[in-house]
Parts: sequence; structure tokens; C-alpha cells
Amino acid sequence: MGVLDRIRSTAAGRHALKVGVGIFGGLVVAIGIVLIPFPGPGWAIVILGLAIWAIEFAWAKNLLTFTKRHVQSWTHWIARQSWPVRCVVGLVGMIFVSAVVYFSVRLSFGIDLIQVARDWLARP
Repeated sequence: MGVLDRIRSTAAGRHALKVGVGIFGGLVVAIGIVLIPFPGPGWAIVILGLAIWAIEFAWAKNLLTFTKRHVQSWTHWIARQSWPVRCVVGLVGMIFVSAVVYFSVRLSFGIDLIQVARDWLARP
């Protein structure tokens, strides 16, 4: 009998596990959502939180299965494409991420990164 099975063997254990998984998974998802606009593993952290929720919630398990299926189909599609198509997709992705970072910094901190770069390049 596994640890989770022992916890689920009592009503109090089932309830505590459901509440704990709900809170912890929610915290991980919330951190991931905050990190999505920035370069890095924001979406991976959201999916990790979803996997935590999937331990106790059927809807999360279904959503995780759906997400995995679509990520795998996208990955397989990209792998079948020629190098020029992959480069265009990568370039579009980089432009999108750059725009998100630029506007996040501009709106959050009031810093125009393009102007900062121009000023830095114009230094004697």
C-alpha cells in the first residue's frame, strides 16, 4: 500500500489530501501564471501545478491529458517540417517573447528597453 493510499484510507486523510493538493497545486499554478510573460519555464510550472492537481482531481487529469496530447502533436509537427519552416517558427516565437518582455518591462517599470539600447550603443 502506497503513501497516498494510506492517507486516503480515512475520511480525514482523504479530505486533508484533497485540500493540501488543491492548495499546493494552486500555488504552483499561480507562480507559473505570474512567470508566463517572462522568458523561462512559466508554462512548464503551470503544467507542473496541473500535474499536482491531477493527483486528486479528475478534471485536472483530463486537462493534463489534453495538454500533453496537443503539446506532443505540436512537437511532432515541428519535427516533420523543413529547416526554413522551423527557423520561421522559431523567429516568430522569439519576436513574440521579445515583445512580451519589452511591454512587460515598459508597463511595469516604465523603462523603454529600445531607448536604453540606443543610448548604450551611442556612447562614445
